[in-house]
Amino acid sequence: MGVRLRDFLLCATLAAATPAWGQTATPSVPPAAGVVQDAASIPDFSGRWAHPYLTGFEPPRSGPGPVRNKSRLPSGVGNFQLLVGDYANPILKPHAAEVVKKHGEISLAGEGYPTPSNQVPYIFWDFWMEIIQKPDKIVLIYRHANEVRWVRLNEPHLAHPTPSWHGDAVAHYEGDTLVIDTVGMKVGPFSMVDMYGTPQSPALHVVERYRLLDYDAAKDAIERNEKENFRASGGGEFDASYRGKVLQLHFTVEDDNVFTMPWSATITYRPAVSPRTDLICAENPREPGGKVSMVPQAEKPDF
Repeated sequence: MGVRLRDFLLCATLAAATPAWGQTATPSVPPAAGVVQDAASIPDFSGRWAHPYLTGFEPPRSGPGPVRNKSRLPSGVGNFQLLVGDYANPILKPHAAEVVKKHGEISLAGEGYPTPSNQVPYIFWDFWMEIIQKPDKIVLIYRHANEVRWVRLNEPHLAHPTPSWHGDAVAHYEGDTLVIDTVGMKVGPFSMVDMYGTPQSPALHVVERYRLLDYDAAKDAIERNEKENFRASGGGEFDASYRGKVLQLHFTVEDDNVFTMPWSATITYRPAVSPRTDLICAENPREPGGKVSMVPQAEKPDF
């Protein structure tokens, strides 16, 4: 029996022991950090932030953007149960477009494929994220599989970073913006940039820019997101009437082996009102407090 795609996305995380391909990474030079800001002028991004939407990133108003879902629900948003990436997106080189097309064919056939929820930038889809700011590092915690990213603050990239799922990440502040620059991402059998199977190579370079914005300043991105992505329930709730500060992640992706040009997208978070909970799935069937959840079981594995 084929495993449903939804089950893969919500329960499967690529193990750190997965063999990697092509392990020579050439680190890119991060943006100049300049003068280290005084602690009093550093914006406070700490806290728990929610973005409970599937199936992709928030597309930009204009310019090169991410691969989007060709399959749509009657409401017009992306169909979570059919992930059919638009392989005609001009950001894709021919071989990358073919990979996206093949993943869409798998989905249309009613089958699922493994997805790597522990890799940058794929990890940005997570419903719930927490930021912890330290004097020498930034810590980002994602609910899905309890992924934790450690980002060095005001340091350069390593000369020869060992490829890893989260890559070699360094950060600095630029006024009211936290900038994270990541290179050295590991490439393995299930490596992909998004839910549509868009591939990556060791040349992948991701720059994240986090800012606190007034709700009205972020309203356009919020509305684009709600037209594009399916709102899921559970794991990342927010107060729909909230009109205070929001956290917006604007990120840019480059990979000369995969993309014809750099492209950008956003994730606009609102303060999370749901508590942090462990993900319940076949690998972790216990709820907080030890109660065994009613997770479907099978006599033998499907794969």
